[in-house]
Amino acid sequence: MKKQEIVMIPGDGIGPEVTAATQRVLEAAGANIDWIPQQAGLAALADGNDVMPAATLDAITQYGVALKGPCTTPVGKGFSSVNVQLRKKLNLYAAVRPVRSLPGVKTRYENVDLVIIRENTEGLYSGVENEVTPGVVMSMKVASESSCTRISRWAFRYATHRQRRKITVLHKANIMKLTDGLFIRCAQDIHKKEYPNIDYQELIIDAGCMRLVQDPTPFDMLLLENLYGDVVSDLCAGLIGGLGVVPGANIGDEHAVFEAVHGSAPDIAGKNVANPLALLMSAVMMLNYLADQRGDPAAGTIAGRIRAAYDQTLADECKTRDLGGTLGTDTFADAIIERLPA
Repeated sequence: MKKQEIVMIPGDGIGPEVTAATQRVLEAAGANIDWIPQQAGLAALADGNDVMPAATLDAITQYGVALKGPCTTPVGKGFSSVNVQLRKKLNLYAAVRPVRSLPGVKTRYENVDLVIIRENTEGLYSGVENEVTPGVVMSMKVASESSCTRISRWAFRYATHRQRRKITVLHKANIMKLTDGLFIRCAQDIHKKEYPNIDYQELIIDAGCMRLVQDPTPFDMLLLENLYGDVVSDLCAGLIGGLGVVPGANIGDEHAVFEAVHGSAPDIAGKNVANPLALLMSAVMMLNYLADQRGDPAAGTIAGRIRAAYDQTLADECKTRDLGGTLGTDTFADAIIERLPA
């Protein structure tokens, strides 16, 4: 594998523990990475910096790729989300979250294999809010034709590259006729004009969620606007064992940030019990991205070795406590390293 310079943001709470475990597995698998440490979130504030330091943004701009642990976001007050700031300032418009059933992780569903694609920069989730008058607040939902077209084309291109068979758009265009109506019209146009070979379906989001929890197997890829994508991606994580076993990526035309999608879990920080799998799986996505975008096929080979190792580890019932096992953060990483294919 070519040497790759990657920004590392450990994050808050359990972040430093799961990032250290992930780095250890990557090194053992032969990933040739020069880590560029940067800060964000409470860790940055503790050092007297902004919650989203300019130096961190500059580093990601310079090196192009980052791996990020979870960062704390205050609820209902305080600073704005680090994740939202990263996505908006670096134009990381495509959020990608693969969700698949894992060996050894028992749920009521089997053979789940979904990819959720979420528009990452607009909609209600972009946080454009104001107080109209005392006691009355307003949140603005913004949709532009350029962004709706961009994420639709990205999703269909991804489906083609990954050999996925169908895209389902979840929407509420029966009520939000302008914003969600624009979203589905753009998706329809891209499907008809550029990717008619990919099966296409639209569902009103409430009915779509009901069908997901009844039987997720008919679904292949889901395409959603920002807020819907955030909610539905967590719902889909629940189909296979929770946020601790789901990776995530935020990708733009020039930069990409791969991250654990779970929270910083400050209540268990420093206790060596956190599950590092979500961040490790995100690192596997990162290696595949390096293989595709930087012409480094060895990175993709290493990604496959790591995936095979953690699949085997789970199949052998070697799990952390959140999955019903007894292993700690470090011992779980050790178990994966022991199972790396030659």
